[in-house]
Amino acid sequence: MSEPPTRWALAEDGDGWWHAAPVAPAARTTAADPAEPADRAHPATPTGPATPRLRVRDPAEAVRAAPPGTRWVWRSTAAVYPRLLAAGARVERCHDIEDCELLLLGHEGRSGEPRSAAAAWARLTGGPVPPDPAPRAAERGAQDSLFEPRPSPVPLDALLAVHADQAARLGATAHPDRMRLLTAAESAAFLVAAEMNRAGLPWRADVHRALLTELLGERYAGGGEPRRLAELADRISAAFGRRVRPDLPADVIRAFAEAGIKLKSTRRWEIQGLDHPAVEPLLAYKKLYRIYTAHGWAWLADWVHEGRFRPEFLPAGTLTGRWVTNGGGALQIPKVIRRAVVADPGWRLVVADADQMEPRVLAAISRDPAFMEVAGRPEDLYTAVSRQGFSGDRDKAKLAVLGAVYGQTSGDGLKNLAALRRRFPRAVAYVDEAARAGEEGRLVRTWLGRTCPPPAVSGDPDEGGGGEAGVPQDRDDAWTPGYASTDTRARGRFTRNFVVQGSAADWALLLLAALRQALVGMRAELVFFQHDEVVVHCPAEEAAAVAEAIGAAGERAGRIAFGDTPVRFPFTTAVVECYADAK
Repeated sequence: MSEPPTRWALAEDGDGWWHAAPVAPAARTTAADPAEPADRAHPATPTGPATPRLRVRDPAEAVRAAPPGTRWVWRSTAAVYPRLLAAGARVERCHDIEDCELLLLGHEGRSGEPRSAAAAWARLTGGPVPPDPAPRAAERGAQDSLFEPRPSPVPLDALLAVHADQAARLGATAHPDRMRLLTAAESAAFLVAAEMNRAGLPWRADVHRALLTELLGERYAGGGEPRRLAELADRISAAFGRRVRPDLPADVIRAFAEAGIKLKSTRRWEIQGLDHPAVEPLLAYKKLYRIYTAHGWAWLADWVHEGRFRPEFLPAGTLTGRWVTNGGGALQIPKVIRRAVVADPGWRLVVADADQMEPRVLAAISRDPAFMEVAGRPEDLYTAVSRQGFSGDRDKAKLAVLGAVYGQTSGDGLKNLAALRRRFPRAVAYVDEAARAGEEGRLVRTWLGRTCPPPAVSGDPDEGGGGEAGVPQDRDDAWTPGYASTDTRARGRFTRNFVVQGSAADWALLLLAALRQALVGMRAELVFFQHDEVVVHCPAEEAAAVAEAIGAAGERAGRIAFGDTPVRFPFTTAVVECYADAK
């Protein structure tokens, strides 16, 4: 077994100098990537007056001076690593102090307390705890963190003390090995995010412009909406017999009220069944207007530069640990717009979707023998479940599994859930207990230890305690409203899903770390990640090896996260030149 990596700490002082030094060992450490399969003692690395320390103007100098494979301990990967990448200094491993502090505070039932390195140092020394800096608002096209307002620097000795304190606190958690793995994997994810932000998603601006003209029509020289939207607006107004602004929901609701139709909103599901001549053009307008505002000409000018789209990925941007992006609508790219995502000449996009990830994760964390056996078969999971009490009806089986995860307990959902409970009692009991804990206001954790706090800790789940590193525009945490709800049943539905969705997000961290390591030595680059999907941009001749590496990384992540179980984590993988062709 190879020796674990040396640890070095890196900190910036207030005068523009950087200081680096080896780190004294904690009792135990965890790999920051799934290639190191077990926790083990870290070899002693003495620190103190006799230990040489580096003092450099450029942190890349320190990285180049340290032994290969060093795990870097620093305040924040998002604050440090982009600068290193710009200087051509890539690191293999790191320990992100601020992310670790966030996870530890949550585990200790202290979510909402400041998580900065300065705050951790103040708590450790009994000083006044400074608030965290205000979240940085999304800036269109802003990808470089070098010019952001910087918090007060934390001296190297203070950083070392905080790191030692975190090691002790990790050892005191309910499942220390799991919690160490979570913090290490999420630190690795911040490295992945920084590298993805630098690489960017290939984007053909000329193809995008042609698509917009095809969908929306030409733009008028004097400004205003493009031709197709203007024509639809005219049809909508004609249907109502007066001028109506279809981009203003209140105006549309008022127009329908004048026609004797009462609406609460202009959502598609509420208007599509209405018998009125304005419905058809209104639905068409809403679909095109979203493209115009979310991914139109202005978006293209702001976000795509030099053939790349860089939305700024932010790991752990939601309570469940799912990623978000700090602008650009990256997690809601319509399929038609994906036609502009085109690989460079001679290159390919390897697009891989994890198949039925959350139900497979439920099988692994519940330790339900029958469900694990089903989730280990080389076939569609819902088809396999359908033969276990659903008479081969795949749709009913799917509804039952998703109902267990998301809390659908009425109507046919209740009947399907009862059938699922008879066949897989431990799996259903696992999410039932998570729901009960949420209703009772208890702490609820993912398999590795990410914690969902009681709602009273933070009145707004999108602020303190949620882990947000900015003000993400691309949230996709559909159950977040239930977190802060005063309705205990809604809270229970949230925590029921939290233990599954959050554990799946933890598995994805390990997947990314393993894949990042597997791509070393290739020209391939990770360029996109979304919950259960990864996209790698690579030379055509590397595509087969990349597809194989993704599958191997998924299985390795399952073993590292959940142990030796029968559960498989397969992918549907496509090698394409255009992203839209992968779906």
